[in-house]
Amino acid sequence: MNVLNRGIIRGLLTAAFVAILGLNAAQAAENHKAEALKHAEAAVAAGNAAGVAEHAEAAKTHAAAANAEKKSPHYDAAITSLNSAIEHGKMGHADIAKKSAEEAVTHLKAAP
Repeated sequence: MNVLNRGIIRGLLTAAFVAILGLNAAQAAENHKAEALKHAEAAVAAGNAAGVAEHAEAAKTHAAAANAEKKSPHYDAAITSLNSAIEHGKMGHADIAKKSAEEAVTHLKAAP
């Protein structure tokens, strides 16, 4: 194989590798968004304040990961709402914690 052919093959392989990595990053962000939404909805449905806090913490972890992959002000707002849900859940304020979790759900649904 001559030098030109090796260069073309190397370039094509590099482009394919970069494309695959880009698709995996987008897919990871979608998976984290779905998990964040699942946990935020579970926080809203939780039977007590501790349950709200527990699910809100899991949702926050996934929302932060999704935000790292695909930055959006909706993720920032969801994380703020989840922090409030966690704080109020730990204080035993179930109604306020659930309201904050509902706000997080709204922002997560609006996130890209």
